[in-house]
Amino acid sequence: MTIKRAILAVLTALAIFLIGQDLLNSWNQPQIQSRLELYQTNLLLQATALREDDANLQSARKALLGAEPLKTAEEQYQDVRKQAEKSLKRTRSLLAKTPGKTSESENKTLQQTESKLRRLLADLDLSLGILQVEQGQVETALKTWKSVMDQAALVPSLEPLEKTADVLSGLWEKPPQLLPDAEPLLKKNLDGWFENRALSQLYQLQQRQDALQALQAREQAAAEQALRNLAIVGGVPILGCLIGVGILLFLASQWFLRGKQSLLNLTDAQGWATPWDGEVVWQVLILGFFFVGQIALPLLLGILQSVSGLEPTALGEQERALFILTNYLLLAAGGLGVLYFSIQPFLPLPEGWFRLDLKGNWIGWGLGGYFAALPLVILISLINQKIWQGQGGSNPILPIALEGKNPAALFIFFVTAAIAAPIFEEILFRGFLLSSLTRYFPVWGAIALSSVLFAIAHLSLSEVLPLTVLGMVLGFVYVRSRNLLSSMLLHSLWNSGTLLSLILLGSGQGN
Repeated sequence: MTIKRAILAVLTALAIFLIGQDLLNSWNQPQIQSRLELYQTNLLLQATALREDDANLQSARKALLGAEPLKTAEEQYQDVRKQAEKSLKRTRSLLAKTPGKTSESENKTLQQTESKLRRLLADLDLSLGILQVEQGQVETALKTWKSVMDQAALVPSLEPLEKTADVLSGLWEKPPQLLPDAEPLLKKNLDGWFENRALSQLYQLQQRQDALQALQAREQAAAEQALRNLAIVGGVPILGCLIGVGILLFLASQWFLRGKQSLLNLTDAQGWATPWDGEVVWQVLILGFFFVGQIALPLLLGILQSVSGLEPTALGEQERALFILTNYLLLAAGGLGVLYFSIQPFLPLPEGWFRLDLKGNWIGWGLGGYFAALPLVILISLINQKIWQGQGGSNPILPIALEGKNPAALFIFFVTAAIAAPIFEEILFRGFLLSSLTRYFPVWGAIALSSVLFAIAHLSLSEVLPLTVLGMVLGFVYVRSRNLLSSMLLHSLWNSGTLLSLILLGSGQGN
């Protein structure tokens, strides 16, 4: 065994360990899907404030909100609360079993997870109480807010939420009790519809008619905007899925009628003439992606952090977005650099490698692949939710984008997700990996294996299955079009659609 292979073997073992650790850590992290469902529920609640005399929007309102929107919202919040309670029990169990058996950093991560889950449960209970009083369940709501105060007695960091729960209890007790700093506490610790309902009760008790009328006007504007956002978030994917189902039915019927001559049949599909062997593929993946992303970059950022004294979590929204973009660009530069130096001895490459052809039908393939991927990935995601029960982690960019309010930060996230990621990941996983694997596997096997590695590289257990399916569609589009622009377009459309949905859902959380 050469020194080079020995080094690669050691780095491979280290990469497998670190990736496995990240995947296991993601098990204790909640999926973003639960938060997306809550944010969509909050938009639905905002839309309930729409006046009955707004005739132009009433049909859309009834279609989107259903017959009992408050009851539906309470059920949704209760489901998320049960998931959070399960996660908290699991985290506390791990903390109880692991003293002295885990590293300090792992123990710290578990403690941070526990703190976040306790905060989440308190936030959920504040909102649940408001949903209950709006349905006439005042006594139940008072008990719900009492549970927040009981939790806060054990966890000092929950004190602001304890005070907010105390304020809410006072507003609906008989007789009411108006506590000092009630308005600023409600504005700080509640959002959207929940803040408006609490403030409305406060202004009525204070007999502040001007403030109440101004609040009602803001509610109407927010309700109309919420209805429009819901129509986009819900309507566009449905339309896309219908188009996608049509494309899938066409492909299935073509396969049934034409057999080996159909687009879906990849048995006789031509692979790429690959001048290098598996060791070069191994080298690019381990050095260019896993070593750079899992070892070199974290080490570099750790040194810079210790020198500067800056914590990424202490950065502002725009600075965090720039930090994420810079981190990704460094990863891409390192990965593409290793790729270039690894294949440089084989230049010029045979025809068809890393093809970027503006003249081909890459737009049609990219759009068609995007629509076809929608129903497939959504179906798999629904199954995936049942498997993971709200756990398994998510891409860390997604929660930040969901809560983002800064236009500059959102633009930077768009550059990262819709431009930088598709270019780098398609060059590496489709342009290099998939094509190289056709030397050893049939084309369909190369698509499958490259898709699994693509999914694992995102380091979230809950995303492995949906991303594998997406990777297979990306691979199919690339194989059939022989043009990286087609898979880059599909990838960009997918990330852009996800980001747009997050922005629209997040925009409904304020007033």
